[in-house]
Amino acid sequence: MPNVRIPTPLRKYTQGREEVTVEGETVAGVLDGLEQSYPGIKERICDEAGKVRRFVNVFVGEDDIRFLDNLGTAVKASDEISIVPAIAGG
Repeated sequence: MPNVRIPTPLRKYTQGREEVTVEGETVAGVLDGLEQSYPGIKERICDEAGKVRRFVNVFVGEDDIRFLDNLGTAVKASDEISIVPAIAGG
């Protein structure tokens, strides 16, 4: 099962856990697994249409899913998925 790194602002949904393990064969499946285990977290990552929010980046290993197959990106049990909120500033 892939490991998912949870950013600090979302750890309130995972009981403070920095990393969780969930089942899924694609990024979408992993996000569904996250929601099943930690209700309310997916709406912070995805918009109403089910797409990853503009200010959230999701990586499989070192690769941004936006440059892969987005939510359809395949994941392996050995993969690490990182959810990274975008930071704005000047």
